Amino acid sequence: MTATRVDAEVIRRLPKAVLHDHLDGGLRPATVVELAAAVGHTLPTTDPDELAAWYYEAANSGDLVRYIATFEHTLAVMQNREGLLRVAEEYVLDLAADGVVYAEVRYAPELNTRGGLTLNEVVETVQEGLAAGMAKAAAAGTPVRVGTLLCGMRMFDRVREAADLAVAYRDAGVVGFDIAGAEDGFPPADHLDAFEHLRRESVPFTIHAGEAHGLPSIHQALQVCGAQRIGHGVRLTEDIVDGKLGRLAGWVRDRRIALEMCPTSNLQTGCATSIAEHPITALKDMGFRVTLNTDNRLVSGTTMTREMSLLVEEAGWTVEDLRTVTVNALKSAFIPFDERKALIEDVVLPGYAAAL
Repeated sequence: MTATRVDAEVIRRLPKAVLHDHLDGGLRPATVVELAAAVGHTLPTTDPDELAAWYYEAANSGDLVRYIATFEHTLAVMQNREGLLRVAEEYVLDLAADGVVYAEVRYAPELNTRGGLTLNEVVETVQEGLAAGMAKAAAAGTPVRVGTLLCGMRMFDRVREAADLAVAYRDAGVVGFDIAGAEDGFPPADHLDAFEHLRRESVPFTIHAGEAHGLPSIHQALQVCGAQRIGHGVRLTEDIVDGKLGRLAGWVRDRRIALEMCPTSNLQTGCATSIAEHPITALKDMGFRVTLNTDNRLVSGTTMTREMSLLVEEAGWTVEDLRTVTVNALKSAFIPFDERKALIEDVVLPGYAAAL
């Protein structure tokens, strides 16, 4: 089946895997409105459709700082137990409805403590909400496995605390770690002690790099900090000239280091000019282990179905390409090998065969 014959409904039915998706960037607009009213937080608008449009407009400003600033309103409604439980449960159900069978959700617990919750209470509450969502999705016949990545905020001083949490809860649904926040001016090596601790404790981690900052951030993330995956990595193409890979690009490709690429988000933050010219296609064709992700579904106004559809319509992707990036994601997921293998062989490959 060629790309031109794949419609959105077929794509929606395809099993999907997402490795890079932020909990506080994926709320339902109506939920933000209802929870904001309950806690007395003022929004730009109380109409859910208008709020969704406001987020999309802000995200399309081409400014990463403004993009990140939109999280003020989602975080405001995620400061108590009730808000966290609801957001986490709905997060899972929305993924299941989009055909996602495996996801890793990331968030920074330190950003959810303004209402008095401790870091441990935040993690335990989110895990409770995710578990409720997974149970409901399974009961509805659309099971989805969701693992958690805890984030440290790279511009603050609590990254090591977040790493300690990832170690403490690694047998309770937390599968790995990340650092998030503004890249430029906040290099990953600033938090080397946290990454060394995670390596000693055998906890895998990814690092946001190669988005707002270029090759040095990717090099630091991999060669200094020891990341197993790269969040975004879109600027890795700066190390490829006329099809020839530089040493860093060659390292990434040859060692099968997954790139968690987010096309729509990258367009919105000015890291790419169009879906058709987004580096994900060229990197895929050169044999890199690229994965396809949503980043922030509310903020970017997107879903995995939409991301796949855009690549099919504007970059000429085929069903085989979509299957490849889905398998890539599962190969690089932070869960045990036998679980990854089972998802690929028992869910993804049969699901593609059935859908087509």
